[in-house]
Amino acid sequence: MSALHVPVSAADHVYGLRNAAVVLVEYGDYQCPYCGLAEPTLQRIRQELGDRVAVVFRNFPLPMHAQALPAALVAEFAGQNDRFWKAHDWLYSHQTALGPPLYGQLLQTLQLSPEELEPAMAGGHLEARIRADISGGERSGVDGTPAFFLNGESFHIHHSHDELYEVVLRALR
Repeated sequence: MSALHVPVSAADHVYGLRNAAVVLVEYGDYQCPYCGLAEPTLQRIRQELGDRVAVVFRNFPLPMHAQALPAALVAEFAGQNDRFWKAHDWLYSHQTALGPPLYGQLLQTLQLSPEELEPAMAGGHLEARIRADISGGERSGVDGTPAFFLNGESFHIHHSHDELYEVVLRALR
């Protein structure tokens, strides 16, 4: 079992309280179908367990998914405008349609400027942030998505995503 090598910090996208009793870190890819399958369970954890659990999302776009990095850039752009989780949820709920037309719809929905997104899509500080997530994931042994760490320890789903919910509940007890 591997450990999380990059501690959760103020730089992370955290849903809940960063110092919650249970911290669940996901390394995810917006185009990964397995991440999409895990998303309803993660939303259930966020909604039902609230501030008792910190849910952290870190980008780990896989090279075989052509829209993973652009989608991550859009989410990071939204995040710098305090709309990360709205973008995150929207991208996963529209996962099969990722691409520039969808990103334009998302920006319109979030009332963000497409003109300001263009420089972000070209690289720069948002891509550096994503590359830092990838590097931290690799140092923690991540080689695919979704990858989960519960209170700093790697957790693998074996049968269904309900396992993830159950293990978080056990950690709360």
